[in-house]
Amino acid sequence: MDERIAKQIAFALELDKEKSVFRQTHLSEHGRNENDAEHAWHMAIMAYLLKEYSNEPVDIARVMIMCLIHDVVEIDAGDTYAYDFKGLETQKAREDAAKERIFSLLPEDQKAEFIALFDEFEANETPEAKFAHSMDNFQPLILNNSNGGGDWKEHNVTAKSVYGRQSKTRLGSEKIYEITDKIIQENIRKGSLPEG
Repeated sequence: MDERIAKQIAFALELDKEKSVFRQTHLSEHGRNENDAEHAWHMAIMAYLLKEYSNEPVDIARVMIMCLIHDVVEIDAGDTYAYDFKGLETQKAREDAAKERIFSLLPEDQKAEFIALFDEFEANETPEAKFAHSMDNFQPLILNNSNGGGDWKEHNVTAKSVYGRQSKTRLGSEKIYEITDKIIQENIRKGSLPEG
């Protein structure tokens, strides 16, 4: 086996570890905690399904690959819960170290390509990154809503915090943000999300 394909296969095997990184979000209808790979796959499919609601035209293949790789770094860095404000303080440093180690398994050209895609997602400046972020925010929101807001209740999350996180959704899709707002308001009414 030549060196290039050996590196690509090693990276593919490394990606398998993403299936063992569990998130705070539960699967729909009170299922078990979802893992990072499930979250990424679900986001990518949703991006394709909902692409017509992007604020700007996007290269949907680029959006989907961003969705698929954005949490690969959590193989090393672990999942940082969106409302774990202490964990968020060290998230970038942990993820930068992981990004270098994991993408360095690839041949140099693919390493550069994947790092560029990851960094583009993180910078959230291109239409593709903004729409991918909309999916990253919307996917756990609809799962949590299907569970009666259970994950928010479990972690004492407030509507103010959810709105803060969801502010990036609007940058990628006004339509998805409208639905997000309705879901948040419904959960406030039901008592799943205190306004605080």
